[in-house]
Amino acid sequence: MNFIKNNLANAITLGNLFSGCVGAVHLILGDYQTTAIGIILSLVLDFFDGFVARALKANSNLGTQLDSLADMVSFGFIPGLTMFKMLEPFGNELFGLQLPFEIKYFGFLITLFSCLRLAIFNLDEEQKYYFKGLNTPSNTILIFGLFFAHKELGSFSFLFENEVYLLILAVISSWLLISPIKMIAMKFKSMKLQDNYPKLALLIGSILILAIFKIVGIPMVILYYIVISIIFQKQLK
Repeated sequence: MNFIKNNLANAITLGNLFSGCVGAVHLILGDYQTTAIGIILSLVLDFFDGFVARALKANSNLGTQLDSLADMVSFGFIPGLTMFKMLEPFGNELFGLQLPFEIKYFGFLITLFSCLRLAIFNLDEEQKYYFKGLNTPSNTILIFGLFFAHKELGSFSFLFENEVYLLILAVISSWLLISPIKMIAMKFKSMKLQDNYPKLALLIGSILILAIFKIVGIPMVILYYIVISIIFQKQLK
């Protein structure tokens, strides 16, 4: 029984990793809908592994390391691979010039900075009730959400028709991961209403955006998250 109690959270984390692996394979195969399911499962499992560990008082250094390693695939490799797929149609052309390599490999800049962000997070003891920089799951929702909305509805076509815009997006996304901007975390320091205004604003705004824009609203929620976090910078501590 103690073995199950001590390792249940780790098993859930490994489920996150498995879902990420399946999602990545199907993205390579062009089956982006299965990738979307894999990402959703990874997000759910990523939330519940920490919840279960705290509930069972089974937090451990092993669990912390497993969590980051699993996130590296689900929320590090997948968004980089998504940007790789976005840039793939442009071959080796940039600004009308023929480069000696294909620009799609710039997509993995996001993967590199996701790895850096996870390592920084593991060493930073400040990020208990807020995140410093955009967390990797949110960044994955932003990048894959744009890709998914475009594939499903043809939305955000201005991005997908211009390799420069996509490269700028990759750079901004990478910078946000390690930026000093404080981001709202859905962890409650107290139950006082005034202490939770940022979280309430995020929650209510996100629900409205998704209700109005549906699939297109998925990446818009992350943009809103970034904006609302900047607005409430002084209250995040």
